[in-house]
Amino acid sequence: MSKKITVLGTGCPKCKQLEKMVTDFTAENGIDAEINKETDIVKIMGYGIMSTPGLVVDGKVVMSGRLPSKEELSKLIG
Repeated sequence: MSKKITVLGTGCPKCKQLEKMVTDFTAENGIDAEINKETDIVKIMGYGIMSTPGLVVDGKVVMSGRLPSKEELSKLIG
């Protein structure tokens, strides 16, 4: 079953870096995922996070305000 992953961010360097990390991680690990990027600040605020970047997996916010390590990304996306 495909995971739905959304990277929340307005386009800052960390937001772009998180998007690349997620894309690379899913490709390297053969994870079937639909990856989207949400840049609309109003929609981002709707997720209830106060700082970007944010990561949403299957509709649940799993991290915000920082970049995860590769190990942490593995646990979040798994």
